[in-house]
Amino acid sequence: MSLKKRIHQFFISLRLGFFLALRQIRRSSKWTTILIIFVMTLTFLNLVVVSGILVGLIEGSVVAVKSRYLSDVIVSTLQEKTYIENSPYVVAVAKSLPWTEAVSARYLEGGTIEANYKTRVKETDLIDNVGIIVAGINPTDEDAVTGIKDLIVEGSYLTATDYDQVLLGHNLLRKYLPIESPGFSTLQDVEVGDKVRLIINGNTREVIVKGILKSKVDEISRRVFMTDTQLRSLIGRSDYNVDEISILLKPGSDPVVARDAMLASGIGAYAKVQTFEEGLPKFLIDIKNTFALLGNMVSSIGLVVASITIFIVIFINAITRRKFIGILKGIGIHSTAIEFAYVLQSLFYAIMGTFLGAIILFGFLKPYIASNPIDFPFSDGILVATLSGTLVRVLILFIATLIAGYIPAKIVVRQNTLDAILGR
Repeated sequence: MSLKKRIHQFFISLRLGFFLALRQIRRSSKWTTILIIFVMTLTFLNLVVVSGILVGLIEGSVVAVKSRYLSDVIVSTLQEKTYIENSPYVVAVAKSLPWTEAVSARYLEGGTIEANYKTRVKETDLIDNVGIIVAGINPTDEDAVTGIKDLIVEGSYLTATDYDQVLLGHNLLRKYLPIESPGFSTLQDVEVGDKVRLIINGNTREVIVKGILKSKVDEISRRVFMTDTQLRSLIGRSDYNVDEISILLKPGSDPVVARDAMLASGIGAYAKVQTFEEGLPKFLIDIKNTFALLGNMVSSIGLVVASITIFIVIFINAITRRKFIGILKGIGIHSTAIEFAYVLQSLFYAIMGTFLGAIILFGFLKPYIASNPIDFPFSDGILVATLSGTLVRVLILFIATLIAGYIPAKIVVRQNTLDAILGR
């Protein structure tokens, strides 16, 4: 048979297969059809939502780190230095960029905070203290970049004139993090208005707790915040050289362009300039990739179950209609057309299930979870479901469904025509 005739025969079989598939769907049990479509809908949601939630669990942490700490561009200390040299120039360059919305320069210093220094009776009594990082900030600039003021759950936010007053991250307090572990200490019985003692760079200072910050970002939840002017005096940093600079860009600006512009200004000689993605902690990236792999593994199980379901449905349908298939073959209907009928029937179930699943996903689940993030202990989980990623999963589902529909149809259609008609 020539190629032209083969192509012509193929399209005839396809048209006839479409007619037979439509006839079978119309004559099949309504509830059976609904059940199969429901299974395909759940399979689609399993493919997309399970992996999307697992990835979103970490993506929530990534979003929080960006919005509450790193911002769009982060400037940090070079590995061989203890602070950003020539910081006033670096800050001036950052503020001069046409894409810059706000800039926050921070002083960072390790230290200790102690709570029971007044009530401890004996020298042998356990000292209620915690090792900390103290961040010296300009309250107005920091809030403009990270919106840190919104994280206050007790007390009030700092002002530029606050002296001997601090904000504590909630994970420093026992009432917010009731963990008793030798390697992880928290302060007991500390409330807003209480006095605590800071030991920084050999200097001891009594300060008042003005507010409590609650965040799922460790750089906030385990830090103490005070005004930059006071911390600068405590650590003797009279040259105004800071340790960290976060830069918030205007909406739509490209962080890579801003980073390259700063490097072109010679900032690379004084500090490390990174985009938000480059500044992410490596463990977050590793966990995100791990959870994506786990999500795909779980989704694959659902895909196998759906494929088996389609296989069984088509196989039983074909077995119970062996006599009808035998008659079709007997009157000259090509076996390819009959196979097409069952494959197209499978494809119908996949299309309807995917369509309903997409409506549920993009019309309800994703907007709802975006507005009401899932409250995980270490992040506000979101649902990550991109259009490109969803289309890839839809393609995988269609391929699996077509194979699951084709195999049983092929098995039954290959039976001897006379045996099929006589039911042997």
